[in-house]
Amino acid sequence: MKVSELLENKEFKCLNPQVGIEGVIQSGYVGDLLSWVMANAGNGCAWATIQTHVNIIAVATLLEMTCVIIPEGAEVEESTLERAIIEDIPIITTGLNAYEVCKILGNAGI
Repeated sequence: MKVSELLENKEFKCLNPQVGIEGVIQSGYVGDLLSWVMANAGNGCAWATIQTHVNIIAVATLLEMTCVIIPEGAEVEESTLERAIIEDIPIITTGLNAYEVCKILGNAGI
């Protein structure tokens, strides 16, 4: 599934649609402890986290993630969005919780 296909679901909104929306989501990961995510998430994943600070972009870039999904309507810091544009990482927001995000990704075959 491409990021652009995920965005067809109106529950999701990309804050920086000018970057990476044709990237392919190969897997999903949920986690908020950055060191744990760095040790366990993988390349090509859609990462759901409630963290919104700029360090999430460093982790996403290091692991070559496809996108970062911010659940529960958490507000993304401006510095995070700016860095995501530079690093070509789509930031997706949703009012859904992380479990509901996982259900959607799972139902899509991810």
